[in-house]
Amino acid sequence: MFLISKLFWVVAQPLSLAFLAVLFALVALGAGLRRSGVALGAIACAILFVTLYTTTGSYVLQGLEARFPRPADDPQSLSCMIVLGGSFETEVTTTRGGIEMNQAADRFVEALRLARRFPQSVILVSGGDGSLSGRYEGDAVASDRFFTVFGISSDRLLRETRSRTTAENVDNSRSLLLQNGLQNCLLITSAFHMPRAVGLFRSAGLAIVPWPTDYRTSGKVRLALDFTQPTLNAQQMATAVREWTGLAAYYLMGRIGALYPAP
Repeated sequence: MFLISKLFWVVAQPLSLAFLAVLFALVALGAGLRRSGVALGAIACAILFVTLYTTTGSYVLQGLEARFPRPADDPQSLSCMIVLGGSFETEVTTTRGGIEMNQAADRFVEALRLARRFPQSVILVSGGDGSLSGRYEGDAVASDRFFTVFGISSDRLLRETRSRTTAENVDNSRSLLLQNGLQNCLLITSAFHMPRAVGLFRSAGLAIVPWPTDYRTSGKVRLALDFTQPTLNAQQMATAVREWTGLAAYYLMGRIGALYPAP
């Protein structure tokens, strides 16, 4: 399933769909199917225009981020937190060591803040090597360096190092939580990713408290044309499409009980 999902996303992301539409358009024109070629070319142009030059991606992502609002205040006490991986540039850290983080770094920054405020809390980091090659260290391994350099003892860490997908995050974390008698932990992940993560934890019978972070939108985005930042627009669209694809796939496979989990 992991390999299928990786290969599917190579094809299903918006820019790949646009490329394939252009490719098939050229094939159709070469075969004398002018109408089909023109239609496919128009589809490619439409995908590229919406992806690059509108706020559609940010608008959809904003809806995902708003699904589980962040509590206004910190909890009064905290015994454990679960941090889902995806924040470290593991290809770089594997070869160079150190701490190199990506756009999702807020997951671990927030976990660090809470760990310092609640020194008795246990931190479960779930994240293995999500690459096709399987040659890199995962977030759980890299996180040990991250937390210890900021004075958080590795004794407080539970490292789940095998998961490659969100479903595996939940499945593999479940046994660690049960073995250590941990429940009602904060679940720390990107806000747009929270609906899918919560749906999976609920289906696994695990009670968690959603704690979204790593917001990618202002929360005030409207559908509009935007010619100023096509690269960012494409990134936002890809993230939104990927998240909704994941939600739909897990729902159709029976892994989550609702297509769009709610609080």
